[in-house]
Amino acid sequence: MLRYIYIKTMLAIIRTGNKQFVVKPGDKIKVEKLDKKEGEEFAFSDVLLVDDNGKTEVGKPNVKAEVKAKVLKQGKEDKVIIYKYKPKKREATKTGHRQLFTEVEILSIK
Repeated sequence: MLRYIYIKTMLAIIRTGNKQFVVKPGDKIKVEKLDKKEGEEFAFSDVLLVDDNGKTEVGKPNVKAEVKAKVLKQGKEDKVIIYKYKPKKREATKTGHRQLFTEVEILSIK
């Protein structure tokens, strides 16, 4: 006989750097660079949705909640090569880009 165990999870959708992330306590995510130091704790106040064991609260546009987080590290992504070529013109350009990021661990949702 199969038994299903329902694990209590709380999740939220936050917006940072013009991107949205679905997070729950314990998650580690990479977001666009934030002006925070490593080890510093802060809160995301731009929370769009909170789901607490089936009780969903959707914001219009935000929910009165905050997601506490801790900065793990600052860094740069791997290099992305951009190569442009124009035929019949003998013109080619090669450039690279490394995006700055902040790795964050989600501590709690309140």
